[in-house]
Amino acid sequence: MPGSPATRRTVLKGAALAGAAGLGAAACSTDSKLGHAEDPTPTAQVDLGAADAVPVGGSKLYSEQRLVVACPSKGQYKAFSAQCTHAGCLLYKVEDNEGHCPCHGSVFDTTTGAVVHGPATVPLPAVPVSARDGRLTAGPGA
Repeated sequence: MPGSPATRRTVLKGAALAGAAGLGAAACSTDSKLGHAEDPTPTAQVDLGAADAVPVGGSKLYSEQRLVVACPSKGQYKAFSAQCTHAGCLLYKVEDNEGHCPCHGSVFDTTTGAVVHGPATVPLPAVPVSARDGRLTAGPGA
């Protein structure tokens, strides 16, 4: 009936749908510079194992430690958080020095942390990394 007042049930359904839509938009919001990651970089030093596990000219994903490490030349290493800066998802693979996020398709250059393909707009945070006695250590003071 045109012009009849909305029933209580219709109003409640509309409010519930509006709330759900708002939550969905917030979950994919790019307002956060680091997505939903609480600590996207290590708060203490972590041992990554043998330095030669990272190929010269290549990169290696350390999923458990949430890090990606590149070796641009022999003995030189760069590390970055492996948590996507769009929504905080963990990168799931590295191919040809590109880290891929499974959640929304962002791609990062694992040698620089730069965004190659969005929706992410912020690069991966750099993490200190060092090689000593043939082993890699990452995190504060590394």
